[in-house]
Formats: sequence, C-alpha cells, structure tokens
Amino acid sequence: MKILYVEDEKYMARAVAQVLRKNNYSVDLAHDGESGLDLACSGLYDIVVLDVMLPKRNGISVLSAMRKQGLETPVIMLTAKSEIEDKVAGLDSGADDYLTKPFQTDELLARLRALGRRKGQLVPDNTLVFGDIEFNHNTLNLSGSGKSFRLTLKEGQLLEMLILNKGQAVSANSIIEKLWGWDSGADDGYVQVQVSFLRKKLALISETVRIKTIRGVGYLLVEETENQTDV
Repeated sequence: MKILYVEDEKYMARAVAQVLRKNNYSVDLAHDGESGLDLACSGLYDIVVLDVMLPKRNGISVLSAMRKQGLETPVIMLTAKSEIEDKVAGLDSGADDYLTKPFQTDELLARLRALGRRKGQLVPDNTLVFGDIEFNHNTLNLSGSGKSFRLTLKEGQLLEMLILNKGQAVSANSIIEKLWGWDSGADDGYVQVQVSFLRKKLALISETVRIKTIRGVGYLLVEETENQTDV
C-alpha cells in the first residue's frame, strides 16, 4: 500500500515515514500544501495522511481541491488542535478520518488498516485473497496449497498492486511509479525482473493464479485452470 504523508515538520515526517516503511508501507513525503496536492492528484496513492496546518496551502484547501477533482483517495487529517470545529471542517471537506497531534504511531497504523478494510482491500488480519493464494501485507507472507513464502518488499508491493487491480491490466509505467517513484531511474527491465521472480513463486504455491502479460498494455493477475501462453 502506498501512502502520501503531507507534513511540514520535516523531522516528524521522516520519523513517521520510517515507522510506516518498517511496517511494509511505501511512503512519499510532501512538506507543503501545493506539492502535496500535486502528488495526491497523481492517483498513485492508496491513502493520504494530510496535516491541516501547512505552508502555501492548508490541508482543508488541499482536501477540498482533491474532492472537487473527483479523487476518492481516503484521507486521514492531522491537526495540532483538538477543537471540534477543526474536526468538523475536515470531515465536511471529505476526510475519512482524523488524528489529533501528537499521536502514537500505533494509532496511525491502526487507522491505516481500518481504511484499508473499509475500501475492501484487506480482510481483518491484513491479508489479501486472490484465487487460492493469500498475501499478508504486514508480514509479506504468501501462502497457498499448504505452502508459504516470505516475499521481498518489492515482490509484495507488486503482488498487492496486481490483486487490488484485479480484472485490469497494470502498465509497466504505473508499476515503476508506484514501486520505485517518479525520479528513481527505474525502467521496464526493473519491472520484468520483479514479475519474473514473482511468477516463479506463484508457480510453486498456486495451481491457478498466474501473471499474464498483455503485450502493449501491461500485466494482469488471472486464475487459470490450465497453463496458457501469454498474449
């Protein structure tokens, strides 16, 4: 799951991002409202954690602009104030949840898991299910047919992306942007390597789940009763 964390207190932002990454979330940071809005509008993020008090553009304005553009990405608002007016303003602008600063990172992690379940992405134990496989987001454990493997972080992020986009092919560019980032220098070769690794592990653990290459389009997770040649 990819998180955008918009927070102008850079030390706090880095510290929280480190905790999230240790829990297998992919995190990008923005330190003002304008850059936060630009990133949020990219559509790359599963959840946005958004501070209210930001330079250049406050969090309420960012959230309102997101919703006016039709972005339904879940948003957790952060505020240093505890007044009910701030909470109401955030919720009325389209926030899905809020936290009052300072907060415990365990509580933020719980809110992220709750939003994931609300979207139907994760079952209560943070496990994604597709066909005869199960993938636990927190542990990176892939299981099926009585076997299990611990995936690498990139393999896990790729599998999660394919499961959450079930029925739709995911382009190599989308995978690069979500797994490595805009300015990483990663190319199609990086994607092909990760797809190859993941395919081998799926073949060992699943009788039906395969990654199908749709030439000129991208990659699609499918259930097959028999091995089929990619098209």
